[in-house]
Amino acid sequence: MTQRTTMRPKHFMRTSPILLAGTIVLTGCAVGPDFTPPAKPTETAFTGPEDAGQDAGPIAQKMITGKTIPAAWWELFESKPLNDLISKTVKHNPDLAAAEASLRVAEENENATDSLLMPSVSGIFSTNRQKTSGSSFGGSFPGQLYTLHNASVSVSYALDIFGASRRTIEAREAQTEVQRDQMEAAYVSLTANVATTAIHEASLRAQIAATERLITAQTEQVAAMRTQLAAGAIARPVLLTAEQTLAQMRATLPPLQQQLSAARHALSTLSGTLPNHAPAAHFELANLKLPHEVPVSLPAELTEQRPDIRAAEANLHAASAEIGVKLAERLPQISLSADIGSVANNMGRLFSPGSGIWSAGFSASQLIFDGGDLEHEQRAAEASFDVAAAQYRSTVLAAFQNVADSLHALQNDAQTLVNQQQSAQAAADSQRITKVQLDAGAISKIAYLDTVKNNETAQLSLVQAEAQRYADTVALFQALGGGWWNRTDDIAKLYEQTRQEMTSNADAHDATDTNTAH
Repeated sequence: MTQRTTMRPKHFMRTSPILLAGTIVLTGCAVGPDFTPPAKPTETAFTGPEDAGQDAGPIAQKMITGKTIPAAWWELFESKPLNDLISKTVKHNPDLAAAEASLRVAEENENATDSLLMPSVSGIFSTNRQKTSGSSFGGSFPGQLYTLHNASVSVSYALDIFGASRRTIEAREAQTEVQRDQMEAAYVSLTANVATTAIHEASLRAQIAATERLITAQTEQVAAMRTQLAAGAIARPVLLTAEQTLAQMRATLPPLQQQLSAARHALSTLSGTLPNHAPAAHFELANLKLPHEVPVSLPAELTEQRPDIRAAEANLHAASAEIGVKLAERLPQISLSADIGSVANNMGRLFSPGSGIWSAGFSASQLIFDGGDLEHEQRAAEASFDVAAAQYRSTVLAAFQNVADSLHALQNDAQTLVNQQQSAQAAADSQRITKVQLDAGAISKIAYLDTVKNNETAQLSLVQAEAQRYADTVALFQALGGGWWNRTDDIAKLYEQTRQEMTSNADAHDATDTNTAH
């Protein structure tokens, strides 16, 4: 059994190893601190009262507190191309495959520690040809030449009286949990990156379209000004200013196109393909739907949902178990051993009566002096526990900050979008009015094109505001843990199925090539 204690780990190094050993032998408990999970935050809200506010605008988002996040949260955006791309990415992303393989490594290492609580059994068979000298018996007898055949079974068992093996197994189990949580963190990060990159692509396409319309309007305005300059209606500096503005507008287009190419390349890489194999779908903001109801977990649930928090807690558990391992190494090591077999000078008489041998033994060893090495290793393990505890607290604080930032960002995004929509509506109305005036001959084409440019500039800002709201919604889902706990599939099984499919396809391809060659 394990001894329940609320003692801080560093108190163990103040206990006499001899006194502690006697106590443990009598109770049969494992030395070292029993791990107690850190207390969960008792907060009831992610943000303070000063941050509270209602979403506004024609496309309001309602935060549903206490509702669980769906595993496939990206489906709330109602985009089949996005759903298909994420499904493909999960199957073929190499980073996620590496995380899954790391989990398998940890699981096998954990399985290997199971043998620590089992006896070690080995079979031995040997044949020795040897000669002895008669002088070794105190006389001048002639030497004797003979052969010995030995067949035996050796069993040894290290008694885990002080729990060194059990603490080692406990540490390995915790390390496996770390890898499992890191795999889930990689999954959440991957799906969020794909969704965010797809939204970025959609935003860039809309920005490029608005910029091209803006350049067209400015080009027409410059052409009209050149006509007026030829007629002497305007001064040349006015035309030069307009031409400078046109050049500046054109200069903004290549960076947007470069960002679009980079986004497409990123989506290809995330899905496990080379950049020249871009996704078939082209993402547009018009084809994405903003989730009207956004599930928001309770603060008390965040520490159970965020993979990075769970991994930090598992690291803390492993560090706690390592203290017990180091402490047990300072205590007596006790083992049992037994051998049974047969020895004969003739193979045919190897298992005949009288050829049997056996032995049984007990050993106990206690390190008397090592210059303080083991004590300092124990203290190092205790310091590592303090490091893991501080890292856990830091991870929890960062997680709550992520959620608070995302919630506050969505609130501000909503207000920003309302303002941009009002600005865009006013600019569109102004353009319609001036178009009527232009058709009636009341204003010049140059004046009308000014309103066209204002409209396109407002549309550009509106696109950016819409995309930011989509991206911050994705960020909130990621900050809340990504809903991985509601997933019904298993990444390891998914990758195994994918590997089998790829192997089958490769075999079929090789068979086709062979038949073609023949």
